[in-house]
Amino acid sequence: MINLVGPDFPRTPRVLVADDNVLNRELMEVYFMQGGAEVRKAANGLLALEMATQDPPDLILMDGQMPQMDGFEACKYLKTHPATQFVPLIMVTALDTDEDKLKAIEAGADDFITKPFSSVILLTRARALLKIKHLNDQLQGRNQLLRQVLNRYVASDVADIILTDPEKHLKLGGVAQPITVLFTDIRGFTRFTEKHDAHQVVGALNRIFSALTPLIFKHKGTFDKYMGDAILAFYGAPLALPDAPQRAARTALEMQAVFTELRGEPGSELHDLGLGIGLHSGEATVGNIGSEKMMDYTVIGDTVNVAARLQAIAQGGEILISEKMQQLLGAGAVVESLGPRAIHGRVEPVTVYRLVGGL
Repeated sequence: MINLVGPDFPRTPRVLVADDNVLNRELMEVYFMQGGAEVRKAANGLLALEMATQDPPDLILMDGQMPQMDGFEACKYLKTHPATQFVPLIMVTALDTDEDKLKAIEAGADDFITKPFSSVILLTRARALLKIKHLNDQLQGRNQLLRQVLNRYVASDVADIILTDPEKHLKLGGVAQPITVLFTDIRGFTRFTEKHDAHQVVGALNRIFSALTPLIFKHKGTFDKYMGDAILAFYGAPLALPDAPQRAARTALEMQAVFTELRGEPGSELHDLGLGIGLHSGEATVGNIGSEKMMDYTVIGDTVNVAARLQAIAQGGEILISEKMQQLLGAGAVVESLGPRAIHGRVEPVTVYRLVGGL
């Protein structure tokens, strides 16, 4: 007897047999149990649908002609249902014309076996499909792990875009494209570290970052990195966002509101801290920088530098934006002009605005 459990499928396979003939159900149950499988049975297509979608098996054996719902209709539904679309399905039926086989293929069946059948042939084909199922499960598991990693850096819909073409989005290299950069830094944190032990310092950072970072994802931004007590994020890549400046500005405003709440909590050790934020829009090089084994999806260029300099001169509670950013935000933003400011690394002063609200 062929054993279904082995290197190609290292656990007990769960098989659903759907057939309106009790003798056929019992015969297939015996064959598959001898092959090492756990078997469940359904007497019609409708019951098979209910059982399969509520608790998906590893393999489905489906008769063609059954009451309430025939096997072809049941197969078509199962192959479009999210829970069962990748479960292999074998049509096991007395129907044997080319038209019937074509009908099964169009319904989504993975194989077609005509009654009466050889148990060896049935189990051999079942083992081949279980191998494919195991490989698909491994692939889905790896994709889920990759998605979990990506979701630490980008919003879930951005992760979906990356996974549609990993070769394109996860290779070394960069492209120049318009983005908006958000730089935020905690004011007074150096003094805070002098007054508190390492455990308290790390705990405070984790509390702050845990509250602020989700706001980046909420507005479809891309988290770049933590830099000590600072956060770098950007908007407009890898997902192009026509309203990237507005999204970044909303993030900054919500960050200040959330940070104010953290400082005001009873007994909070954060009351002497502040949050300075800088925002700037422009073209930057975006991509994976580093080596094939260790890369960093990041942004490089003058746009990043300007945002960093604006953050550096922002006082606690302030959001400073460039003139370019102010123009892109439009009339919806409430701003206060601070006039030209000298920016480190720039010969000419930069006109700076304080973002107060709106949007």
